[in-house]
Amino acid sequence: MRAAVAPLSADSPADMDQRVFLRGVSWEQFLAVLAARGESAAVRITYLGGALELMSPSFSHETIKTTIGRLVEAYADEHGLDLYGAGSWTLKSKLKKLGIEPDECYSIGKPSRVPELAIEVVWTSGGLDKLEVYRGLGVREVWVWKKGRLGAHVLRGDRYVRAARSRLLPGIDLALVARFAARPDQPAAVRQFRAEIRAGL
Repeated sequence: MRAAVAPLSADSPADMDQRVFLRGVSWEQFLAVLAARGESAAVRITYLGGALELMSPSFSHETIKTTIGRLVEAYADEHGLDLYGAGSWTLKSKLKKLGIEPDECYSIGKPSRVPELAIEVVWTSGGLDKLEVYRGLGVREVWVWKKGRLGAHVLRGDRYVRAARSRLLPGIDLALVARFAARPDQPAAVRQFRAEIRAGL
């Protein structure tokens, strides 16, 4: 097992995600890292075919992912949808040698062993290919927030396709969610988002 710390440039902002990569990690070693980390959500773990990423999200990363989660939950509440959130639940497959902890994840209608929707915030560039992990695990849809934009990746067959709208929540306006997610006042953003939804109902 070889370790490497993701490089930071001299002009990097202080509010960055911190990453460590380990190569040549066996499935058993991956499980041991999960066990050693315990239930703490301070470090998020991704495992892809022997490569392990340990990521400590920044304050901004956590704020944006929480705001997006609250907006999605507000949308579901206003539309009477049964949404089951599981946060950063550890998803893994021994057979496929895959593991990931989403920023947020949800099932719609009823709880599921594999969430239907995962949400990822890309605050600091770099890292393992999370879409490849989600694809292998069969997550139907992944929303990725990056640089103020929120895009949907819909699983069709064995690959993800970029889509203008969510298939799971087709009525939600992803551009509107992205706009509210960037607001510094989280409670006000959620309240205003609810008001916009109600105005459209």
